[in-house]
Amino acid sequence: MKFNKVSVIGLGYIGLPTAAVIASRGVEVVGIDVSELAVNTINQGKVHIVEPDLDMVVQAAVTMGKLRASMVPEPADAFMIAVPTPFKEGKQPDLSYIENAAKAIAPVLEQGNLVILESTSPVGATEKLTGWLQELRPDLVFPGHPSSEPNMFVAHCPERVLPGRVLEELVSNDRIIGGMRPQCSEQAIELYKVFVRGNCISTTARTAEMAKLTENSFRDVNIAFANELSIICDELKINVWELIALANRHPRVNILTPGPGVGGHCIAVDPWFIVDSAPESARMIRTAREVNDGKPGFVINKVEKAADEFKRPVIACLGLAFKPDIDDLRESPALDITLRLASAGVGKILAVEPNIRALPEKLANSGIELVSLEAALAQANIVVVLVNHKQFKGLDKSHFNTKVLIDSSGLIA
Repeated sequence: MKFNKVSVIGLGYIGLPTAAVIASRGVEVVGIDVSELAVNTINQGKVHIVEPDLDMVVQAAVTMGKLRASMVPEPADAFMIAVPTPFKEGKQPDLSYIENAAKAIAPVLEQGNLVILESTSPVGATEKLTGWLQELRPDLVFPGHPSSEPNMFVAHCPERVLPGRVLEELVSNDRIIGGMRPQCSEQAIELYKVFVRGNCISTTARTAEMAKLTENSFRDVNIAFANELSIICDELKINVWELIALANRHPRVNILTPGPGVGGHCIAVDPWFIVDSAPESARMIRTAREVNDGKPGFVINKVEKAADEFKRPVIACLGLAFKPDIDDLRESPALDITLRLASAGVGKILAVEPNIRALPEKLANSGIELVSLEAALAQANIVVVLVNHKQFKGLDKSHFNTKVLIDSSGLIA
């Protein structure tokens, strides 16, 4: 099948880079988003998110007339859905964004179209998407129709890129492509081969969904081991960073780096999808999530004890993003810690986050001040290292001679 026009639904951290890369290959791409700000920004050849080199790729694609954004879906040969999949109360998957995307594109679908779900999803989500589309467009025949040969193609291809290296990994990484039937996988592989140099591996939709969840759960379990080790070492008065460096000299040991918790839109969320699907069996996965979700409370407790030693505690929180050198605050333990410290009235809270220009509303409304690193070090008597941004590295230890340092990320290990 020839893909002359592709529509990407959701122009966030995955959708926009994907749209821009496909457009850079000479394919007409229209991106759809509910945010008028995002749409207007992209149509000016600019970006509303921070990702290395993305601004140049978007500008070039818009200038060439291959990429544009809209709030209204329109006909295309293929539709790629890249919307959020958070969870609801009780850690249950929230598929409302996917359902809303289905409702948005259903009126413009045409026979022979390909619909790909890229959103990280619980097992069975692609089947639900297919069912929603079939209900919305009974004149078309989607995979799984009981009595007719399908004339529509549906597949799941989870994104698996690293923030900060998205453009590179969109092209170089292998892709797992799970069709609702083999013909769906074949069609999706044709589309991904337009821009992917890695291998495109065909499987079922359910296996593709579980593969992404498995990848992130594997990482979560290993991070939980490192975080639990850091708590034990704190209790036993052992430098966990030195300990891990020594243990990792064993040829078959590779302990990860502890931190203030686990954040982002994947690792902090995806394991719960497995737990929701198999609550009695996913015991280790659940425990790892609980360990990592509990780490912010451990850091907060250390800050509160330090604050008790000062008449007027001034606490500098270094970093708000969920990982170094990006602006992404989603599911960030650093942001959670900073907000909870402010809410508890522990002291004056100064936030240092060099990758954002303004605090999110909920932080600003909590009396937290966004300041420079220099201002924070000048004013604070307690410094909490939450994210190892490049701007923080190389700090002279003498900066902390008269301050209490709580280093949750090993910056001054």
